[in-house]
Amino acid sequence: MSSRPAPAPVVDPEAILSRARITFDIEAEAVSGLKARVGPSFVDAVRKILEVRGRVVVMGMGKSGHVGRKIAATLASTGTPAFFVHPAEASHGDLGMIKSVDLVLAISNSGEVDELTVILPVVKRQGVPLIAMTGRPESTLARHADIVIDAGVSKEACPLNLAPTASTTAQMAMGDALAVALLDARGFGSEDFARSHPGGALGRKLLTHVSDVMRSGDEVPRVPPSATISELMRAMSIKGFGAAAVVEPDGRASGIFTDGDLRRLIEAGADLRSPKAADVMHHNPRTIRVDALAVEAAELMEQCGITRLFVIDGAGVVVGAINTNDLMRAMVI
Repeated sequence: MSSRPAPAPVVDPEAILSRARITFDIEAEAVSGLKARVGPSFVDAVRKILEVRGRVVVMGMGKSGHVGRKIAATLASTGTPAFFVHPAEASHGDLGMIKSVDLVLAISNSGEVDELTVILPVVKRQGVPLIAMTGRPESTLARHADIVIDAGVSKEACPLNLAPTASTTAQMAMGDALAVALLDARGFGSEDFARSHPGGALGRKLLTHVSDVMRSGDEVPRVPPSATISELMRAMSIKGFGAAAVVEPDGRASGIFTDGDLRRLIEAGADLRSPKAADVMHHNPRTIRVDALAVEAAELMEQCGITRLFVIDGAGVVVGAINTNDLMRAMVI
């Protein structure tokens, strides 16, 4: 017997691209088919899940199991408590994780996978509502279910029509449709989403407030309207902010003076000894509320073409300062 490795398959670029395009067409058709068939059973499924006092227990074997894990994760992150239970492990003790207040969402394209069908009678005896997501409404899984969601496809993208491809894409899309419908029905908002994603970029954008990242107290460069140019320069230099707020006795900002303004005065040969802050400042500076999201500060800076903002409280009093460097350090931008 020869020990030489088999020759590598001949690569035909056109054939490869053709197969990829056919796959996209088949899977797009599979998802479009769901849109045409979705109906009252989908509405019933959403209502039933909204009524559940416990959690949605998602189950599936093989590729449907991988899809099920994703669906459970999407549900959990969008306001519907959910987790995945492997059907084979359920037969060996994990059924104890399912309570009568829960609901089971079982996923199987054929509806006949042994590891799943064998535990269905037990689930039903517990009085647990069962929603089936299957491609065969006449299957064993469908017969045991209280509600059947049809996620069938006419064919797989696999040229042998064997490997789960279009069917798993359809399952994924149907799971997303369920999650989004439930999200909408619950009135789940961006702040709710952020609370379940505190560690990622989304969480930082939706949970980080200006007050979390701004400079405050003595770090805020501010001078009275009567301040000299020298005092303005000293405030900007010591605080390292590149600008100073010109603040009235009541704490409100009447203007702003930046290092760019100073440079332009010098280039113009202006007298820097006699003017006061009130004479050289820009009136009505851009500000942001202390309780605003940090991402709002970033958006305002971008819209106005500026790199820094002073922060005000509800009474309009300057309580902080923030620039793009502060936002970058907080990984908001």
